[in-house]
Amino acid sequence: MTTMGERLAIHGGPPVRQTMLPYSRQGLDEDDIAAVVEVLRSDWLTTGPKVAEFERAFAGFVGAREAVAVSSGTAALHAAMNAIGIHPGDAVIVPALTFAASANCVAYQGGTPVFADVNPDTLLLDPDDVEARITPRTRAIIAVDYAGQPCDYDILRSVAERHDLILVADACHALGARYKERFVGSLADLSTFSFHPVKHITTGEGGMVTTNDPKLAERMRVFRNHGITSDHRQREQQGSWFYEMVDLGYNYRLTDIQCALGLSQLKKLPGWVAKRGEIAARYTEAFQELAAVDLPPVFPDREPSWHLYIIRLNLKHLRVGRTEIYEALRAEHVGVNVHYIPVPWHPYYQQLGHSKGQWPAAEKAYERIISLPIFPAMSEHDVETVIRGVTKVVRAYSL
Repeated sequence: MTTMGERLAIHGGPPVRQTMLPYSRQGLDEDDIAAVVEVLRSDWLTTGPKVAEFERAFAGFVGAREAVAVSSGTAALHAAMNAIGIHPGDAVIVPALTFAASANCVAYQGGTPVFADVNPDTLLLDPDDVEARITPRTRAIIAVDYAGQPCDYDILRSVAERHDLILVADACHALGARYKERFVGSLADLSTFSFHPVKHITTGEGGMVTTNDPKLAERMRVFRNHGITSDHRQREQQGSWFYEMVDLGYNYRLTDIQCALGLSQLKKLPGWVAKRGEIAARYTEAFQELAAVDLPPVFPDREPSWHLYIIRLNLKHLRVGRTEIYEALRAEHVGVNVHYIPVPWHPYYQQLGHSKGQWPAAEKAYERIISLPIFPAMSEHDVETVIRGVTKVVRAYSL
């Protein structure tokens, strides 16, 4: 198969790149390394001063009163569910198209995740479907800022208030994004973030929860430390050995080593979000003439942070499906990915009685979505080869 004289790599032609370009990766520099080394030479590797310093800086950046550092984005979601008191018998509404942790955090507390559909245009939680699935058991809504695009928080807030529900933002994709000039992290009752290496900043693994409620913040700080009300450094400062476990908690602490890295990375975040936006704009300009590609929408009241750049294949213009396009792009060494398999399709949730066909927008989108490489360290050559690869493959398989 050829396009513009080029044979696809999957059919024996030369790939557009010599090496595989991942869909995302961390960016580290000497300042990051120096920040970590400084802590390694200090007296406190964990439960030390860098934890509170990172929390204050992060809360200040997003415009929240409190921030609580934990060991992962999943731990952040779990801590949020514990803080709002989710128990067996409670239901929490989550989108069907997200990572499994958005739903698993409810199950960790013995609650029931209730899957709602997404808007077919935005792939964000559909407020109408949310409202249709609310019952007397419903306690909260988890809104996922999918791909770095903020949800419509005004509408979701009105739904939550009408039904006396707590609104939680799974903002793990959206650090640095804005909704109506406010940063994600200050828009819901609690907002959760991830610092995995593919996210906007990294601490290796790590997470954060932001809130304006000091009582919720205190509950999460106890929860991350085995349910104990003081940590080692606090007892050292007080000259005391005594501690009390007041609740069943977990070891979800984030170390000073990681927090030092997070502080260093946070300083670079505005520039990195801007670079992601520049790459997204290049993709949008390059692919707008491809009939077989539907591009991600952007809204005038929102500034996405572009954790992912997700195209949707317009299958009526192609003679193959998503699998063939995916495999052909990987053969070109363009490291595309798919985000995500609908959560209720996973075997664990299938065995709990969830049957396919209940979330038409999410399920149809899953058959069409492909995530393209996007991260700040991408070079001009990287961006150009992604554009070349997508154009080459899509045109080769277009009707």
